Amino acid sequence: MSNPINETLTYVLAGLAVLLGGLGYFQRRRRNALWIGAACAACASASAYFDSFWGMATLVILVIAALIAALDLVDLAWRLRFGLVTSITLVAVVSMWPTLSDMTGGRLPCPDYLCAPRGDLPPRVNMKLGRGLDLRGGLRLVYTVDVDEAIRDRRDRYYEEMRALLATSYGIHSGSQAPTEEELARLREKVVVTAPRQPANQLVLTFTDPADVEARIDARFRDQFRADLGNPEVQGNRVTYTVREDAASAIRDSAVGQAKEIVLRRVDELGLKEAAVSTRAEDIIVEVPGEDERSFAEIREVISQTARLEFKLLDDENDYFGPVKGDLEKRGAAAWPLEGLEFQRERVPAGLDANGDRVVKVVTFAYLPIPKGEEPKTTLERLKEWVATLELPPDREVGYGLEYETIDEVTLKQAPAGWRTYLLKSRADITGDMIRDARAQPDQSQGSLGGWNVGLVFTEQGGSIFGKITSANVKKRFAIILDGKVESAPEILTAITGGHAQITMGSSDPEIQLRDSRKLEMVLRSGALPAPISPSNEQRIGPSLGADAITLSVEGAVAGGTLVLLFMLAYYEYAGLIAALSVLLNVFLQLAILASLGASMTLPGIAGIALTMGMGVDANVLQNERIRDEVREGKSPRAAVEIGFSRALSAIVDGNLTTLISAIVLAQYGTGPIKGFAFTLMVGTTVNIFCGVFVSRVLYDLWVRTMTRKAKFRIG
Repeated sequence: MSNPINETLTYVLAGLAVLLGGLGYFQRRRRNALWIGAACAACASASAYFDSFWGMATLVILVIAALIAALDLVDLAWRLRFGLVTSITLVAVVSMWPTLSDMTGGRLPCPDYLCAPRGDLPPRVNMKLGRGLDLRGGLRLVYTVDVDEAIRDRRDRYYEEMRALLATSYGIHSGSQAPTEEELARLREKVVVTAPRQPANQLVLTFTDPADVEARIDARFRDQFRADLGNPEVQGNRVTYTVREDAASAIRDSAVGQAKEIVLRRVDELGLKEAAVSTRAEDIIVEVPGEDERSFAEIREVISQTARLEFKLLDDENDYFGPVKGDLEKRGAAAWPLEGLEFQRERVPAGLDANGDRVVKVVTFAYLPIPKGEEPKTTLERLKEWVATLELPPDREVGYGLEYETIDEVTLKQAPAGWRTYLLKSRADITGDMIRDARAQPDQSQGSLGGWNVGLVFTEQGGSIFGKITSANVKKRFAIILDGKVESAPEILTAITGGHAQITMGSSDPEIQLRDSRKLEMVLRSGALPAPISPSNEQRIGPSLGADAITLSVEGAVAGGTLVLLFMLAYYEYAGLIAALSVLLNVFLQLAILASLGASMTLPGIAGIALTMGMGVDANVLQNERIRDEVREGKSPRAAVEIGFSRALSAIVDGNLTTLISAIVLAQYGTGPIKGFAFTLMVGTTVNIFCGVFVSRVLYDLWVRTMTRKAKFRIG
């Protein structure tokens, strides 16, 4: 028992259980209903004692239903149906209470026990019907897809294929595996295949012997690349392939479509059900309701991650940055490219010698500290600009890893300190599309420190390749690269087979590891973007538009609904009152279901509720007209109601069922406002069938069996 309210409820419900049990002993005709109520009250008392709110609330509602069943009113079947309607209505009231309090500006108070936490008292009803972007404002993000990068990726596939085919043509390489480093070095003596950064759609082949152009670029070679690259342009010993315009257009459309789907999955992973994702040309538009800047920052970070995961071997055989350092020192301080730039040396594993012993080499790397007040991304860009001026060895590239410094020895809390370089082999041996699943998990190797890593499950192809690579490069370093950043560069201790691997985040701070691991899991499971996306526009949408929209929508809904219900009352009299009560309960149940699901209300959602309200009125009109026809034919009131509902049932169910199917299709294929409208329509049509057939029938039975004793049964 956690608080005085629960203590009071425990004793009150226990007393109610004793009272109902005693009444059931003396009231034999109502014994079953009363004793069922007593049992529910006793269980509700136990639920209150153990602080189980929803268990207690449900059982209390069952007590009320049992009491209704015990009343001497109409017949037992009607009392059971009326008890069910009452129970559902009470559950809806409890679910909607926080929303009703918010909608009335607090004029309908929400007790602290139910809604608002105070001290150690948690809220019992934390569900609430929110407001979407058009009603409360939020953030509108526009990202531009780098379609040139997608085209470049497609071109680079042909780059590898061309080198392998040419190596085979020259007799340098044979077999199904990719050419080795030694074979590619021999190939460069014959022909150099270049994939320039710009233009992104070209491949250039430069032959040492011009006579090899005609001999090697034969019909078979041309046919293999004709579909996407077309016919090459030959100028002496230089052959230029260009991606066809129609192929580039198809790549562009595919990249934008895939990027939209992946961004949508990431939005769903973040739990942003009310967010909308759409496209416009090469732009992806994300609209997120809300006002929390911290959440917006997380959204920006997660959405914009390319999630391009690559595994590349390091070139620790060559000390590339050692000569670079020596050259800068010879040229003097005036030639130093960056303020704060350092060169550091480290001992690294470099494979096994002929005797199987571990080889260790000393290599140099560049390190640029992050100045105080500067963003890490800005520091990285400065380092990249300098590295871009260097001439790298063939098939090599520079990777960048973030270094951390410990600022609290007790908690191991860390902060970014600077960026360092790695000399990598350009070829990505494993890519993200070879990963089947990713899970953030505790790092058992760190004992009780609370470390985290990401466990990877490769596809069958990826697991096979990963096993072969790790077997051939034992005691060498293997870089794990995410979006161009080297997350870690572990040593391959032994061959890794079985299709599983782990990624350890660069920081040793457990909090940073947990944060980065969960984000990495999210983006890997949602899929890698086919091309990077960059923010091109960001716009805050203020709530003033929402306030106006809410006011106009509420006024319009109230005015329209009131006019319809007044017409029903004037035209059908008592039957119109039944229709009005059924429709009002219909709308209330819809809102309660949406609130319990944590949905957000938007203008299209309001339109969906208005549509289902009209369908509810239509259902009651069908019932009233059918009953009126039976009354005119001389049927008794009970018979008229029975036959009228039976004849109207198929029309009501068919009308709502066809609408429900349409809503399901819209929810499946629609996005943004259309999807919100469809979801509201799905809920509305389901509730419509319940209220139109069940609730209206309960109210009609009450009227027929009570009111007709005093007045003639008449509909309009």
